[in-house]
Amino acid sequence: MDTTLQDPLVGRLLDGRYRVEARIAVGGMATVYRAVDTRLDRVLALKVMHPALAADAAFVERFIREAKSVARLSHPNVVAVFDQGAQGAYVYLAMEYVAGCTLRDVLRERGALRPRAALDILEPVLAALGAAHLAGFVHRDMKPENVLIGDDGRVKVADFGLVRAVGTATDTTGSLLGTVSYLAPEQIENGSVDPRADVYACGVMLYEMLTGAKPHTGENAAQVIYRHLHQDVPAPSALVPGLPVALDSLVAGATARDAELRPRDAVGLLALTREARAELTDAQLDAEPPLSRPDTSGRAGDRTSVLPRPHGDGVGTTHRTSRLEMTAPPSGPGPAAVRRGAAFRGPRRGLYSVVTALLLVLGVGTGVWYINSGQFTHVPSLLGQTQRAAEQRIEDAGLGLEGVDRKYSDTVERGSVMDSDPASGDRVRKNGAVRLVVSRGPEIVRVPDVGGVTLAEARKALKEAGLSPGMVTREFSEDIGRGEVIRTDPEAGTDRHPDSAVALVVSKGAPVDVPDVTGLSADEATAALESEGLKARVRPARVHSAEPAGAVAKQSPGSGAEAEEGTTIELTLSEGPRMIEVPDVTGKDVDEARALLEDAGFEVEVDRPFLSFTDTVAEQSVAAGERAVEGSTLTLTTKGL
Repeated sequence: MDTTLQDPLVGRLLDGRYRVEARIAVGGMATVYRAVDTRLDRVLALKVMHPALAADAAFVERFIREAKSVARLSHPNVVAVFDQGAQGAYVYLAMEYVAGCTLRDVLRERGALRPRAALDILEPVLAALGAAHLAGFVHRDMKPENVLIGDDGRVKVADFGLVRAVGTATDTTGSLLGTVSYLAPEQIENGSVDPRADVYACGVMLYEMLTGAKPHTGENAAQVIYRHLHQDVPAPSALVPGLPVALDSLVAGATARDAELRPRDAVGLLALTREARAELTDAQLDAEPPLSRPDTSGRAGDRTSVLPRPHGDGVGTTHRTSRLEMTAPPSGPGPAAVRRGAAFRGPRRGLYSVVTALLLVLGVGTGVWYINSGQFTHVPSLLGQTQRAAEQRIEDAGLGLEGVDRKYSDTVERGSVMDSDPASGDRVRKNGAVRLVVSRGPEIVRVPDVGGVTLAEARKALKEAGLSPGMVTREFSEDIGRGEVIRTDPEAGTDRHPDSAVALVVSKGAPVDVPDVTGLSADEATAALESEGLKARVRPARVHSAEPAGAVAKQSPGSGAEAEEGTTIELTLSEGPRMIEVPDVTGKDVDEARALLEDAGFEVEVDRPFLSFTDTVAEQSVAAGERAVEGSTLTLTTKGL
């Protein structure tokens, strides 16, 4: 059964503009619908706050304030916010509609992903969060349900409705916002979060994409929370043997229980993610994960089961073997001499000679290895680090600092390393030097004056200035022509970073007073509205009313309201009055008679003759059993002397 048929908003025109077509999802704070913007003829998503929350004025004010802030996050990997408004008990956001699925859908269907696919999803997520972090916001509720994957392959982060300014303390007494499987330890303990909480959640999502399972599970939420607080996220390779150590390190760094040990924002984690990708071969990136299947156990925090954990320490042993193979002297004569020594059967003095020769051979071999490899090292990871931290890492690696260059960057925070020469991970002599490139932050651009121009011209001017057109709101104006820009937010002349969103306030023209057309025929009402620059639409359903059949019984908006020129007024025609049989109330007390008649749908007046000292009904203006117009007034006469 289609449950959307029971939803009162489906099929309705919200705020005179958005036609609600179907319900998409229901959450704790709001319901999301697919709708059509009838003014721009485009499909979008409407996020409508639950009416119970809409009754809280303070909550609504915060919801609207945060919506305006999120609308300024103009980024290709963030679900855009187009508009915000309210109609009665419905407070809504109009947002970009992404046709596709969520990351949760993908994980539920496929389980673990190939490393390349996991990184292809993680990187745009981090780019979106990086833009938010640089703008001063934290998402706080990152999870696969909020990662949308479009049919065209685009990845977008949704549901920034819970964002908070960085550093804002959040009271979570009695409840925890966010899904427990992705909450950072400090988020659970005190509720005060910063960008590192989003970093932690992304680390958990990466683990889940690589293994098909959440790192911490339990029979209930309390067990999951306990494990987040007291247990490290395990290495993904413990569940998926063969995963490269670079991915283990990436997950470990992002999910460190001590927030100080994580990258300080998504920009830093994005830099580390790209470094990790660069270390992997095509074969490692495209390695097929083990088969996994959906978990139907219902345990908290775990929907996907994977292959059982292998016994022993096979993965760790493999890694240790690799390191030994890399550091063992590669000299050829060594192993041959060992074999000869093991077979030597001569006098003890000859054995000593063989041992001495073997040591000499090993010494020569070690010397050759040092000349070829021992005098080299690798540039440490520097991207996303502060200049001071990067200089310390260079010093700790035994390298020198050649100098520091500074360049503008739209993505790397001011004062953080955006590049180096040689690059992070490159092979360099131990006495070599590294030159840093440190971000100066974005260049500054000035908001142009677009007042009095059309919306299309204003958007073009903003783009040419290096800014992004943001949310558009409309106001009545006696001075500015309809469709022209009244003002911008921030105002003209304000300095902003490149690609910052600029909100536009557009004129709806001078307001039109909606005339009263009730009682007129449909044609008369349409003509009256069109003479005022308005349009009319007659609803197919009719209602009973005191108006004659075929006349306008109701209109929306009502008379006296202010409307934009060209606004459509909804007209509901009358079926004529409903006729109701009049009950017999003679001989009854006036109060009882009044109640009976009002319950039947009539108005009541009482006529008490001169010198009447009783409340008993003697007569009624319409005889019992006859039919009268619903809502008409009946007169009751009491007994006289």
